[in-house]
Amino acid sequence: MNVQGKVNRSGTPLVELRDISISFGGIKAVDHVSVDLHPGEVVGLLGHNGAGKSTLIKCLSGAYHMDSGEILINGKKVSINNPRDARHLNIETIYQTLALADNLDATSNLFLGRELVTPLGFVDDARMEAETRKIMSRLNPNFRKFKDPVSALSGGQRQSVAIARAVYFNAKILIMDEPTAALGPQETKMVSELIQELKAQGLGIFLIEHDIHNVMELCDRASVMKNGQLVGTVNVDEVTDEDILGMIILGKSPDHQAG
Repeated sequence: MNVQGKVNRSGTPLVELRDISISFGGIKAVDHVSVDLHPGEVVGLLGHNGAGKSTLIKCLSGAYHMDSGEILINGKKVSINNPRDARHLNIETIYQTLALADNLDATSNLFLGRELVTPLGFVDDARMEAETRKIMSRLNPNFRKFKDPVSALSGGQRQSVAIARAVYFNAKILIMDEPTAALGPQETKMVSELIQELKAQGLGIFLIEHDIHNVMELCDRASVMKNGQLVGTVNVDEVTDEDILGMIILGKSPDHQAG
C-alpha cells in the first residue's frame, strides 16, 4: 500500500499527453498513447526496455518530436520543439546520469549556465550560495557538503542537488528517470522523502521506473506500456504488485482502471 494522500483529480490536469505517436525507421515506438498528470501527483511509467515509456516522456521534455498527438499544459495546447521550450513551460527533467559537473560544488551546479549577477554584472557567489543553502534546507535539511565537488557526494546527495536545481528554477512538472537506481536503502529513503516534499509543494512528477516496489511506495497512479502501446493506467492503492507485473508481462489490464 502506498503512503500518498488522495490527489484531487477533478480539476484541469497539469499535463495531458493526448494520442501521442512517434516512429523511428517505420517502427512505432509510441502508438496513440494518452496519459495525464495532476498537481501534487506522482504518475509512474512502467514497462520493459523498449516499451516506449522513455520515448513518450522525451516528447514532453523536448528531446524528441512526436509525429502526431498533442500536449496540453494546464488545459492549453503547447508546442515543445526542444528542451528550452520545455523549460519555459516549467518542465524539468532529471535523468539517471544527472548531468552534474563533477568538479564543481553544489552551488556552481545549481546555477550552471544561469548564474546570478550583481548590478555591476559580476557573478554573485555569495547570493548563489545563500540561495543554495535556502533551497537545500527546504529539500534536504541534512545536506552539509556545500563546498565539496559533487563527485565527492553520495548518490542521494547528488539527486538532492539535481532536484534542487529543477525546483529553484520553478519546475512545476518534473520528469524523473529511475531516481533511486543504484542507491542503497538509506539513499533511496532520502529520495523518496524528497519526492514527498515536492508533492506537498504541488509539483506533478512523472516517474520512469523499473522497480515495482518503488512504484507502490511513491506513485499515486501507474501507467504501463508494452510494445509502444498503453496497457492501462491504474490507481496504485487499488492494485497489487502482481496486478502491475501482469500488466507489464502479459500486457493485460486488471479490472481496476484509474479515473
